[in-house]
Amino acid sequence: MPGKRLVIMTGLMAVCMVFHMTLGTRGSWDFVLPFRGTKLAALLLVAVAVSTSTLLFQTVARNRILTPSIMGFDALYVLIVTLSVFAIGAQSYGTLPPMVQFFLSLAIMVAASMLLFGTLLLHRKEDIVRMILTGIILGVLFRAVNSFVMRMIDPNEYSVIQTSSYARFSRIETDLLGISAVLVLITLALVWRMRHRLDVLALGREAAINLGEDPRRDTVQILLLIAVLVSVSTAFVGPVAFLGLLVTSLTHVITPTAHHAILLPSAALISAIALIGGQTLLEHGLALSTPLAVVIDSFGGILFLFLILKRART
Repeated sequence: MPGKRLVIMTGLMAVCMVFHMTLGTRGSWDFVLPFRGTKLAALLLVAVAVSTSTLLFQTVARNRILTPSIMGFDALYVLIVTLSVFAIGAQSYGTLPPMVQFFLSLAIMVAASMLLFGTLLLHRKEDIVRMILTGIILGVLFRAVNSFVMRMIDPNEYSVIQTSSYARFSRIETDLLGISAVLVLITLALVWRMRHRLDVLALGREAAINLGEDPRRDTVQILLLIAVLVSVSTAFVGPVAFLGLLVTSLTHVITPTAHHAILLPSAALISAIALIGGQTLLEHGLALSTPLAVVIDSFGGILFLFLILKRART
């Protein structure tokens, strides 16, 4: 049954890809195919990275309402941009090569995320409430510092920060696509090799130890993979706060299984359908009247509140 659903979702993704590449096409195919193909590759890259990182994070935390974004990761990215603009100015920041901006954000976010997630999960695995509260407090701290720094920035430079605060799928840096794809593909290969260990880890610390696994070692490895995936996707296109939560929730409904060999591709396919189909609809149906990230975050935020209230009643 899950296999048939994966085949159906693969077909839906293929349909979305065809529509994205051909709908409303005018002019030379020599220009259209590379232009739309680059955006399509970026959408696929972000879809797989976000869905996989969220699923891994929920497996480690053994909680289906947690995502790396809720723990203040997106606020940290915006703070990095704000501090960079404050330090060197918007004009100098804008003239930095995209590769420099990418690796600067990537290095800081990987280091900070490992410190954040490692501290919260390695020493307090069972204290989920404390982990959520600590993440929310850190997110509030990052936003407060960001707000304070923005008050000292020239108002004319604020647009640079505002642009970086939302995911941007219409303007893709082609120079970054190759290195981002390499990092994500290597990480995904490592995740796929761990798929059976993820099934064991999801059973809990005691069960994993009894089955011969080392939960501490596995957790450190998974946290590192999460940090790379989230950092690459965020540094590449910007923050998408609730995409992972929305996708993983649908994944558990459409393919209700505990096997990560099914959950991982299922989440990736659902995420790709949501991003590619949503971007195509917004471009050709709504004339980009609303950014895709805003729509996703709106639905994801509503879903998060629903899950919180549902858990509170049980």
